Amino acid sequence: MAIFWKTQLSGLPLSKKDIHIWRVALDSPVISVQKLKQTLSIDERIRAERFHFEKDRTYFIIRRGILRTLLGFYLGIDSRKLQFCYGKYGKPALADISGKGTICFNISHSGGVALYAFTRDCEIGVDIERIRDIPEMDQVVEHFFSEREKSVFRSLPKNRQKEAFFNCWTRKEAFIKAIGDGLYLPLDKFDVSATSDEPAKLLKIEGDSKGASQWFIQDLKPANRFASAIAVEGRNWQLHCWQWSH
Repeated sequence: MAIFWKTQLSGLPLSKKDIHIWRVALDSPVISVQKLKQTLSIDERIRAERFHFEKDRTYFIIRRGILRTLLGFYLGIDSRKLQFCYGKYGKPALADISGKGTICFNISHSGGVALYAFTRDCEIGVDIERIRDIPEMDQVVEHFFSEREKSVFRSLPKNRQKEAFFNCWTRKEAFIKAIGDGLYLPLDKFDVSATSDEPAKLLKIEGDSKGASQWFIQDLKPANRFASAIAVEGRNWQLHCWQWSH
């Protein structure tokens, strides 16, 4: 599936079978950090001040402020009034918004790029990673990849292993983030497709291919030298992708 990142806000309402993805360049000069900071709650501002480095503090304010702004768009309410709760493993969710329906979301960021994923009434996971050299890559594969994934990785020529590693990792992380607090599952207990030659897919969950077939996984290709994927349960989803510009 080819991914097109739209800049015009067309068809913004989030329907039951829609997946909305927003891509944000965290260093974009059009982003007003002070305006976004004004949307944050007191506890979020305190959390921002705990970051030692200014860049990390700024990135947190941008990520959280844009999350609030987008949720405010979808729900039609003042973004400053939103409240979040956190599950057992730390996954954030919206506190109850009476009469507004349930919006599920997930966020990931790497290398100055953030991705936001939104659905209605269905948990979603998103992961992004900048493709880079990792000295301990072989050890990560050994400890966290399934036997099938290890076999595929090791069969590839060296010049293809790095890309395969990040394809596999983001697909696995997206799935783990989607199941969130509903299930704890070690990374080596399920199989995903691993290379760019294979469509992104969940193959088996603890040996069960039927359960895995109920999940939709999609690569996003947010920028050159980045790998990214989303995971959501169900089929017949309509994917819409936007580039944040203001």
